[in-house]
Amino acid sequence: MATDEFPDSLAATLAGVQRTIRRRLRPTLASPPLRGAQVELLRLVAARPGIRVSDAAKELCLAGNSVSTLVNQLSRAGYLRRETDPEDRRSALLLPTQAATSRLGEWEAGRSALVREQVARLAEEDRAALAAALPALRRLAQNLREEGEEGP
Repeated sequence: MATDEFPDSLAATLAGVQRTIRRRLRPTLASPPLRGAQVELLRLVAARPGIRVSDAAKELCLAGNSVSTLVNQLSRAGYLRRETDPEDRRSALLLPTQAATSRLGEWEAGRSALVREQVARLAEEDRAALAAALPALRRLAQNLREEGEEGP
């Protein structure tokens, strides 16, 4: 593969793996189905309970109004709770509900089982290659996050 094709191929492959995992898991999970951005926001709020909407937008590299829309959807579905920030009454803090915690736990368990099963089907050399690539993929993800925080 030509060097200039590699970044595009990598991005397409990673997106394809993520999309396939979501599609395979969707039928096994409770309804209603959640979109990728909704799941990302729920995962962020579960990892950082009390995060402000503006900080969630920054972390997810989304516009504030997009995150507000997601918050409204997830609140109506019973997955997020908003509380007024005691330090800034104009800001809302986001907290996961028990339903969100359960849903995310179900998602994580399903994803883990699916990926574990599929990795086990690979040849040993493929498993070793994927394991060897993990540190570089983590650095790539960190670089993308850091650059996103800095802005254009």
